[in-house]
Amino acid sequence: MAIATMGVVVLDCPDPRALAEFYAGVLGWEAQGEGEWVEVAGPEGRRLAFQESAGFVPPQWPSLEHAQQLHLDLDVPKGRLDEAERDVLALGARLAQGDDGGKRDFRVYLDPAGHPFCLCAC
Repeated sequence: MAIATMGVVVLDCPDPRALAEFYAGVLGWEAQGEGEWVEVAGPEGRRLAFQESAGFVPPQWPSLEHAQQLHLDLDVPKGRLDEAERDVLALGARLAQGDDGGKRDFRVYLDPAGHPFCLCAC
């Protein structure tokens, strides 16, 4: 028997609404709320939240001094990986590490607040 169920993943950031809009664009979900706590809502009750953090210092990837602490893996059909990259870059992401000419099945990006996330070929 489970002790608990998964609620929501929350990312600290300097501007919750801006980061929620970024992920809403990436995932095709809807940004909801204003102020210090904003969520994006997806199908089947899935949610991702963004919380304002005064003095936020983004992780540096890769780094042990300012470790990422967590990252999101977002699945993309293998044939759409280049298109997905163009789309996330247009939304404000930055490429941090490519897939080494197709040798790896993922690419690492930084969101507008500096959190790493991966587009993973599935």
